[in-house]
Amino acid sequence: MNNFLGTVFRLSQWTNGIAGVVLPFMMLITVADVILRFFGKPIVGTFELVAYTGALVVGFSIPFTSWARGHIYVDFFIQKLSAPARKSLNALTRLLGMALFFLAGWNLIKMGMDLAQSGEVSPTLQMPFYPFVYAIGISCLVQCLVLLADIVKIFEGKYE
Repeated sequence: MNNFLGTVFRLSQWTNGIAGVVLPFMMLITVADVILRFFGKPIVGTFELVAYTGALVVGFSIPFTSWARGHIYVDFFIQKLSAPARKSLNALTRLLGMALFFLAGWNLIKMGMDLAQSGEVSPTLQMPFYPFVYAIGISCLVQCLVLLADIVKIFEGKYE
């Protein structure tokens, strides 16, 4: 199981690394566009680039944030439960999350296939949509693995 947990951890770090590389690009393009607009020379397609990169930043940061338990977590009610009940509830919520992210990832990959086949592109830059949709779909599937790793940690007693 340690191999599995280590692999999922590295995958989540990898996706977070991509988000960390894309975020400064998103900020740079936004600042450059604002400055160049002042001189009457805006960057064409900034809105599209910021939208694409924003999707990548959010999508790719979710798995590691989940691994590190960096999301807002309200556990007032859960702390009142017995240890076995907490384990069960934590596992159940992770299973539900896995179902949600699996469905999202699967449907995003199917949508990416449809977009690739249709040749759909953005209006200004004529960039294809499908690579970004695939990327977010893959990120959702990595999130499924993170939630599965959480379940493993719950039952190995390493979660709390």
